[in-house]
Amino acid sequence: MPALDTLAAFFGVSVLLCLSPGPDNVFVLFQSALNGRKAGLSVVLGLCSGLLVHTAAVALGLAAIVAASETAFTVLKLAGAAYLVWLAWQAFRAPVGPLSAQAEPASFGRMYLRGVVMNLSNPKVTIFFLAFLPQFVDRTQGGTALQVLWLGAAFMVATLLTFGAIAVFAATFGQALQRSTRAQRVLNWGAGTVFLGLAARLAISQR
Repeated sequence: MPALDTLAAFFGVSVLLCLSPGPDNVFVLFQSALNGRKAGLSVVLGLCSGLLVHTAAVALGLAAIVAASETAFTVLKLAGAAYLVWLAWQAFRAPVGPLSAQAEPASFGRMYLRGVVMNLSNPKVTIFFLAFLPQFVDRTQGGTALQVLWLGAAFMVATLLTFGAIAVFAATFGQALQRSTRAQRVLNWGAGTVFLGLAARLAISQR
């Protein structure tokens, strides 16, 4: 286990990173505004589950393979971009009107899976973890892999707290907008446009 002061410093930096604008918190923001608090929190849990995989990959050294392989990086980023384009299409064609009249209400499983896929299909997260976590590992403490797991757990807690707060805020704001059909339409098109932007950003990203 890392020293407590190291863990506390890492947690503070993690919170700041989670609060800085990025694809994941923007994704949480719009999913919460469009689908409500429960859906937003489900997405957050999905994102955190994805972080479990990234943490394990760093601990086992698999992240280095993705970072070194142009093919693996390209396949992952194109898959992520395609998924975001699909979400944009879903947002553009989403029905408007009373929520009770809308088809396919957001379920926990569906929104949770969106969070997992969103996180795992972004190779930049893997590379970020590969570069970020080892900086806080103290090799004199031994158990490098175990320290990485502790740091990954701390990052997940930071993500859960900050993204959870974003989800609650966005859901409250979105609930007010959902009373207006015009506002719903603007929100849907805004979300679709953002998802397309995120897809383009991911598709052209470099290692």
